[in-house]
Amino acid sequence: MKLFRNRKIKERTLPEHIAIIMDGNGRWAKKRSLPRSAGHAAGAKTFKTIARYCNKIGLKYLTVYAFSTENWKRPPEEVDGIMNLLRDYLKDAENFKQENIRVKFIGDPAPLADDIKQLMKKDEDGSADATGLKLNIAINYGGRDELVRAVRQIAGEELSPDEITEDEIAHRLYTAGMPDPDFIIRPSGEYRLSNFLLWQSAYAEYWFSDVLWPDFKPRHLEQAIDDYNRRSRRFGGV
Repeated sequence: MKLFRNRKIKERTLPEHIAIIMDGNGRWAKKRSLPRSAGHAAGAKTFKTIARYCNKIGLKYLTVYAFSTENWKRPPEEVDGIMNLLRDYLKDAENFKQENIRVKFIGDPAPLADDIKQLMKKDEDGSADATGLKLNIAINYGGRDELVRAVRQIAGEELSPDEITEDEIAHRLYTAGMPDPDFIIRPSGEYRLSNFLLWQSAYAEYWFSDVLWPDFKPRHLEQAIDDYNRRSRRFGGV
């Protein structure tokens, strides 16, 4: 874990892996009598700001929940708007590459449009050599869907029951090879995981805030990390 300084705490521990459920875009727009698409656009800007800030302070891994397997249930025009925002981000992702951020997409890409899948592959390949923040963007991702996918792989490989271990399951998840998140942040006043990183979050610390995602600033992230440093992580021990 990396140590860094700020004005309030002379020295503190930075989590190795932070995961964020980016929630509250629609309510942010509603409060301002704006269409939900405006909230998603504002949320996309916040995402870029927070990702760059995480890279600046030396975070190793950041995973953000951008679009869930359940989000397809939203009105078609809202889904289309989110996908267009995704296209804009993917075309702009060259800037992240220049900032030494490595981009990876987790989730099932199959239902996505071909041009989006091509842009995703281009961004992953183009940033593969980056050594800074490892940024995971969860698109068409669901924790249960991920576990079903892992179980199907194991069934197809015909492992014996004794061969099925936690490591074997973890090896077949989208996050294989990454540390589990130490810290999960959810703004917007909701207190649930919403099918996000169900396996990986077994021992994560949680931080909830009433701040809607488009209003989430680096100072809120700093508050969350300060709180993380006041906790005692025992992993079932004493």
